[in-house]
Amino acid sequence: MSIVLGFSNMLRHSYATHLLEDGVNIVTVKNMLGHAHIETTMVYLHVCQIHEQLPQSPLDNVFALCSRTMK
Repeated sequence: MSIVLGFSNMLRHSYATHLLEDGVNIVTVKNMLGHAHIETTMVYLHVCQIHEQLPQSPLDNVFALCSRTMK
């Protein structure tokens, strides 16, 4: 039974880590995992490999879409 429990915890931890690395908001991950406190979810942050990204203006996305449709 402990092997199954260990595997399910590993799977849950991996899932949460990948969500955070993919940019899912930590509050969303907290709610998905059913945590009562954000501090519980923050444990997953220590293994995340999040690359620093510059903020992107929503207008950049609009201009990119417009330029693709104009061609």
